[in-house]
Amino acid sequence: MKSIADRLFVALQYLLPRRWLSREMYYLTRCEVRVIKNSLISIVRRLYRIDLSEAANPDPHSYPSFNAFFTRALRPGARPQPGTEDSIISPVDGTLSCFGYLDDQRLIQAKGQTYSVQEFLGSASAAATYSGGAYATIYLAPGNYHRVHMPAAGQLKRTLRIPGDRFGVDARSMRFISNLLVRNERVVTFFQSPAGPLAVALVGALMVGSISLAVTEARKDLMPGMTLERGAELGRFNMGSTVIALFTKDRVQWSADLVVGQSLLMGQEIGTIISEK
Repeated sequence: MKSIADRLFVALQYLLPRRWLSREMYYLTRCEVRVIKNSLISIVRRLYRIDLSEAANPDPHSYPSFNAFFTRALRPGARPQPGTEDSIISPVDGTLSCFGYLDDQRLIQAKGQTYSVQEFLGSASAAATYSGGAYATIYLAPGNYHRVHMPAAGQLKRTLRIPGDRFGVDARSMRFISNLLVRNERVVTFFQSPAGPLAVALVGALMVGSISLAVTEARKDLMPGMTLERGAELGRFNMGSTVIALFTKDRVQWSADLVVGQSLLMGQEIGTIISEK
């Protein structure tokens, strides 16, 4: 019965006006009418049991809009960094969907589903760079903290926005929609890091009105040549989605205790940089 329900849920997505829904959600979540934005915040807090003890602003109704609440900042010190410089950290709070090492130039989407890194990154040369490399896919549910951070320090080389669809990226959709992560829109950032070339991709999803790269008080824009430290804010999801980190071959060793399906916190060590020989 569960499999039938999952398939029906996925089939429904093909019938939905996905772009229209995402566009309307964009405007709704930015509405500053007090009764509307407070109602949305209260509903989501109850549904997902959101803990605000780590938020820089723990008062849910003081946010000017639902989106401001959804993309809220953490209080300083809420996510301590590992003491070792060669540690790779989780870039987000979320569930580890898949991780491992590329089989040539293919990544695992879900059990029985793979996709091409060339199609995902948008070019053959980028795919060749990461052939045989390490990857981790992390899903952010609506109740998670929704800012994306650097898994390792890196100098930005370029940013690529790839248009696409907006299917859901939950576990059911991952199992039953082939090439889902290639079909959805995404923003891919390419860095040079202590682990060599690093790609961090922010993948859009159903109801995700936009993906924004971080503009902070100290950084008004994100331009090629900028260096971001490990843990620095990279971007934000305006509703839930997925992040994929890609490293080159033989430069990262994933932690022995990582398990598919486990919950991760941004700043948690998930791997170690292997020194270049």
